[in-house]
Amino acid sequence: MHASTEYLAQVRNFVAEHALQFGFEANVVDDIRLAVDEAFTNIIKHAYNNDERQVVEIVVDYKGNTFGISLFDSGHTFSVADYQRPNIKKRIKCRKRGGVGVYLIKKLMDTVNYQCKGRINEIRMTKKR
Repeated sequence: MHASTEYLAQVRNFVAEHALQFGFEANVVDDIRLAVDEAFTNIIKHAYNNDERQVVEIVVDYKGNTFGISLFDSGHTFSVADYQRPNIKKRIKCRKRGGVGVYLIKKLMDTVNYQCKGRINEIRMTKKR
């Protein structure tokens, strides 16, 4: 999938369809959909600096009672060590937009892992049924 917000609905719907088939309730599917939306958007903005020529690969898998989603890119690597949890109350009070994507993803999913293998970055998110 090209790294463009033009494809966000398609990405969300692809993952939601698989999550529904896996047997999740609608509210859980909505959480998964939002987490994937945030991850895909972060790749577009931060890994690829809005370069729509770049590509994001999306893989969905099922293992036992665990639903997994991996997004792969070859852009700038996300530094887990540099991540600082945002002060949500302060962001709301100051009416600051953005900056809560990683926080949201971690809250919505059961596990979230980032890794870099060579030039390929992966964000792996899982949710248990």
